[in-house]
Amino acid sequence: MPVPVQAVLFLGIIPALILLYISLKGYEGLYKDKAIFLIFVIGIILGVIAAFVRAYLNPPALLLVYIALFAFFEQLIKTVVLNIGRLQRKKETTIYGLSMGLGFGSSFTPLLIIAGSQIQSDISFISLIAFGSIGFILFHAATGSYIGYGLYSGKLIKHLMIAIILQLPFNALADAARFYQSQYFTYYQIGLVVYGAILFWYVVTKIMPNILKKRKKSKK
Repeated sequence: MPVPVQAVLFLGIIPALILLYISLKGYEGLYKDKAIFLIFVIGIILGVIAAFVRAYLNPPALLLVYIALFAFFEQLIKTVVLNIGRLQRKKETTIYGLSMGLGFGSSFTPLLIIAGSQIQSDISFISLIAFGSIGFILFHAATGSYIGYGLYSGKLIKHLMIAIILQLPFNALADAARFYQSQYFTYYQIGLVVYGAILFWYVVTKIMPNILKKRKKSKK
């Protein structure tokens, strides 16, 4: 039996908001609360669009082309929103990119679970999908912030290209789980979470603190 939309609508949003709250610690004063939540909502809307396109578009004969096109598409639409005049060369764009990425990634959770429930009603299968969807939240949060930092540092093209390249193996795992379900399905879901968690950890601990370092230098 298909899972009700109401039952899973907030399963992606709640962990994304928790991650946002935790990640913003130490960055007070660099962002506006209203802007943070506005861009989080924008991220959700963009994520819904991307998730539906993924769900209803069958892959072409060349799966590698499909994987590459979606990597380009999903990172580009995040870049288009962040690349507005008022956010260019601003350190807070790194934080807003994180917020948008969290909203973007959270949109995949309900759709993935609902789509999965239409394939199998087994609770363990649905639980695996819910677990794997955390990888989407972590990955898109990391790449959103990374692109935002690229805008701040004046290296947008470089950071966008790296984000696209980083998404290729992520898409390969996601699409392998989607189109080639097998005895390895559990490993695909674990792989999504581990890959997303590594990138998220790197961005939060190695990239985002750079805006604080430059902030301290400017005060001296």
